Amino acid sequence: MSKDKSAKIPTPQPVRGTQDMLGDFADRFGHVVETFERVRRLYGFKRVEVPVIEPTAVFARSLGETTDVVSKEMYSFDDRGGESVTLRPEFTAGIARAYITNGWQQFAPLKVATHGPLFRYERPQKGRYRQFHQLDAEVLGSDSPLADAELLVFADQLLKELGLAKGVALTLNTLGDAESRDAWRAALVEHFQQARELLSEDSQLRLDKNPMRILDSKDPRDRYWVDACPTIDDFLSAQAQDFFGAVTAGLDAAGVAWERNARLVRGLDYYRHTAFEFVTDRLGAQGTVLGGGRYDGLIEALGGPPTAAVGWAAGIERLAMLLPDDVVDNRLDAVIAVEDDAELAFATKALAALRAGGFSSEIVATGSPRKRFDKAAKIPARALISVGVRDGVRFTRSKTDGSEIAARVDAFFLSIA
Repeated sequence: MSKDKSAKIPTPQPVRGTQDMLGDFADRFGHVVETFERVRRLYGFKRVEVPVIEPTAVFARSLGETTDVVSKEMYSFDDRGGESVTLRPEFTAGIARAYITNGWQQFAPLKVATHGPLFRYERPQKGRYRQFHQLDAEVLGSDSPLADAELLVFADQLLKELGLAKGVALTLNTLGDAESRDAWRAALVEHFQQARELLSEDSQLRLDKNPMRILDSKDPRDRYWVDACPTIDDFLSAQAQDFFGAVTAGLDAAGVAWERNARLVRGLDYYRHTAFEFVTDRLGAQGTVLGGGRYDGLIEALGGPPTAAVGWAAGIERLAMLLPDDVVDNRLDAVIAVEDDAELAFATKALAALRAGGFSSEIVATGSPRKRFDKAAKIPARALISVGVRDGVRFTRSKTDGSEIAARVDAFFLSIA
């Protein structure tokens, strides 16, 4: 049977919740990453890479079987060997696993940073995708509040250098030490238990499995009881108070503004002490652009030795969306228009010299020679240099924006023409 050659092949579509990037947004995305790489070097954070795929147990143990991420959002499947594996939904668990399996305890305290794609099966919305990208910074093997403060100062400087300081606020809380947290958790259970039948269905489930997460609820049925619940301050030990005081003192000394949010929590049992979010009202309901906290029990939960650790993560897409319009300059330093093919060799040599000298450059040398200057003029650049021949002699003409870089490009051509 012959195939119908007239049948149209369907055009492949991207997987829902993924995106292709080109041009302005791709440049914004790249600017966020480049700024992060530069700032993490200032703070002495080593670059780390971990696999995009891990045994499912790595995330089930670290995120908790009852969390939405594990129960509803992970991309998990059995590989051909029958092992359950998962595309990473976050960085921290994989870094903690690597810390154990590679013996990185010898480098403690270890400051590491990374960025890359993550995967969660959730409803796509503004700034949130099923394949998304994050920046991540962690300090492993330090129980000092100075580590928490340094990470927060790092995050604050990153946001300032991205031009986001005015639109984003740091909110901060303490979850206390294990003793404080356990006492608060028991008080929360007692408080919410008396209103169990009045709570939302999700909060009723959380009351049995993860009661602190009720504080995250946005359901109107829960708000009265959340607003009236006991706060962590009623249960903080002297040691926990001193730890939080040292963190905030470090922020004050570094000139980092912060606000207390006594309702900010991390629901899993291995979280301790500091919890924080940098929030904005410019992304609708999903207002967190960077968040993290101290997770002193995670590495032990994964089978490693008791290890203090703290870290944060930030969505690259969200940060890119918030960037000021003028933060990314896409212009080239120079464009060369070859108006006479006799000068192509010279123009090509000049192009190579410009690029070797650190100037971003492009050449227009195809199509009608009479139209090349106009074609080159449409390319955003600080300097437009035209090369041609008049009366058998090479000539150049230039059009610049008056910037220092354009002047240097112009001077370069005058010296070699």
